[in-house]
Amino acid sequence: MADHRIKEIKLDERTIMWRNADVEQERRIAIYDLIEDNSFQPQRDYPDDYAGPYLLNLGVEEGRLVLDLSREDGSQLETLILSLGTLRRPIKDYFAICDSYYDAIRHASPAQIETVDMARRGIHNDAAELLKERLGGKIEVDFNTARRLFTLICVLHIRG
Repeated sequence: MADHRIKEIKLDERTIMWRNADVEQERRIAIYDLIEDNSFQPQRDYPDDYAGPYLLNLGVEEGRLVLDLSREDGSQLETLILSLGTLRRPIKDYFAICDSYYDAIRHASPAQIETVDMARRGIHNDAAELLKERLGGKIEVDFNTARRLFTLICVLHIRG
């Protein structure tokens, strides 16, 4: 029976040099929400017809997104490597708007916080759609899964 979902996700901690409390909170929430509710369906047919659930190790190497997929028992299924070229600008924009958002939370009025948060959500949503497109033909994900994966990809890009 097919179980097209991520059961467990790990980030390649070697690529993360630093993260503040706000980023750490975003990481925890993204992982929790992703595990609770996701749709993740590799488009490749595996020889044994394996159809989930999946263990996912997410990393970045030499500017590429690395997705190591394993079966529930930990045995390797495949490694997907995707160029992140089209996501560089959204990642940069998302970092900038998040900085503004966290600053607004500390110093701005509720109306200003709401305005910045709306802009942040807009960038995040656009980036999630772009990620869905990049994964097209390789892994089918729903919008919320793409959103949470984008958050985690951003965490992997923090350089301090």
